[in-house]
Amino acid sequence: MLSGLQPDATDDLRAIDRIRSSDPSGLEQLYDAHATMVYSLALRIVRDVGDAEDVTQETFAQVWTRAAAYDPGRGPVAAWLLIIARSRALDRLRRNRTALKPGPGVDGLNEIPGAGPSVEWIVATDEQARAAQQALAELPSTERTVIELAYYEGLTQSEIATRTASPLGTVKTRIRTALRRLRTALTTTSSPEREP
Repeated sequence: MLSGLQPDATDDLRAIDRIRSSDPSGLEQLYDAHATMVYSLALRIVRDVGDAEDVTQETFAQVWTRAAAYDPGRGPVAAWLLIIARSRALDRLRRNRTALKPGPGVDGLNEIPGAGPSVEWIVATDEQARAAQQALAELPSTERTVIELAYYEGLTQSEIATRTASPLGTVKTRIRTALRRLRTALTTTSSPEREP
């Protein structure tokens, strides 16, 4: 799917322009450059090969229909793809959880994660993905756990507090602190390559 070469941001932007013009070659180019990264994130979240393949397909289908929504000022194309993939993967997790529950009920509304800082933009290339994994591994275990539960399992802060038997305020503080540390580590790692 993906060679060892890092995708060029300029090529990604050209591909988006072609998609906006209904040229399927733009989507093919993005898929070839980023499908492995999208699939890897989806698999990490849904933990099922078939579901991860579906999430990858849904991600690129959304790119095809919503390319006009991409704003280069908010981050690279690869980060946008990861945000879409994470959203689709969490949707699939919620659907799977709902299918296992006896009835929907009002409590299902609590499963929707709150808006909060996003770290997907930091995993835009293979090199940055390795740096992100290293930065995550270097976090204290209490901070790493809350980040993994939030971003890979899609748990809300309340659900994380319950799962870890921690006060909600402590969970919020750990998430904030962990995100700050990750951003600092990854900004330092990627700053030489931030040229457009």
